[in-house]
Amino acid sequence: MSHSHHDHSHDHDHSHAPTVTRDNERKVLLSFSLIFTFMVVEVVGGLMSGSLALLADAGHMLTDAIALALAYLAFRFGRRMADSRRTFGYLRFEVIAGFINAVTLFAIVGWILYEAWERFQQPHAVLAGPMFWVAVAGLLINILVFWILTRGDTEHVNIKGAALHVMGDLLGSVGAVGAAIIIYLTGWTPIDPILSVLVSLLILRSAWKLLGKSLHILLEGAPDNAAPDMVTAHLKETVAGLAEVSHIHVWQITSGRTLATLHVRPVSDGQARTVVGAVERELKSRFSIEHPTVAVDWNDGSAVCSLSAAAPANDHAHDEGGHDHSGHDHDHDHAPGRAHAH
Repeated sequence: MSHSHHDHSHDHDHSHAPTVTRDNERKVLLSFSLIFTFMVVEVVGGLMSGSLALLADAGHMLTDAIALALAYLAFRFGRRMADSRRTFGYLRFEVIAGFINAVTLFAIVGWILYEAWERFQQPHAVLAGPMFWVAVAGLLINILVFWILTRGDTEHVNIKGAALHVMGDLLGSVGAVGAAIIIYLTGWTPIDPILSVLVSLLILRSAWKLLGKSLHILLEGAPDNAAPDMVTAHLKETVAGLAEVSHIHVWQITSGRTLATLHVRPVSDGQARTVVGAVERELKSRFSIEHPTVAVDWNDGSAVCSLSAAAPANDHAHDEGGHDHSGHDHDHDHAPGRAHAH
């Protein structure tokens, strides 16, 4: 349960990889096939009709295809086993894919805005009929893909990123359908770039959220439901015999996979084993921290050590039950590769 040297060899068979990975892979691969195929159709339709809304949507579909390909590769790499150099395997590929998704969303928004400005300066003729039917087909494809991606597990950053891309596409298709109807009824072509700009603003909002979430994980930020002060307050309130909590660090390896390291000081050294066990249980049950590492600060000034909840509480200053960690560097800078080298 805890993480002394004897009871935890750190072979990382905790199944850090998401339990629904294969299902996610199938969803992403099917979605990629649908999006990429229709992207070609939409490019042809946009060029034939002269519609910016369709071309913008086709450009966005291209980034969707890239995003979905990245998500698929992330899941494939994420299943690779941990090794001596990458002790958590390749799980961060998921977060990196989410970050790239966000960046590509910003890029496509910039392209849409540039093209819209060009259209305002020099209006283009738009064929409403072809534009309408291609836009309707695109809307149906995007609805199908969005439905596929939002079935079951949706908490992973890269799945959210792919779904946000498709949502942006879906909105783009709605805008294109509306623009085609207006152009057909009134002949007012500026509605085409206007609707493209409105859709791009909605995409921008989604991209900003995704960028913030993926950057937060990459920068080792604590999840919202497990901020260090929140964890400290909860442990002090619920764990009997706990005198102090210090040096607490909480972070995520990837979306939904939370880890923590912290020091605890029991009211009396004889309670250390019980306190460590209770702290670990609270961290797992209350905050979903699957891999807590708890070190003990002894009251008699002995070296800080990691104590198994199942280990004897006596002789803590020796390497028998307490595992003297005087050789460990506890300066707590917690670079990802070091935080779990205990």
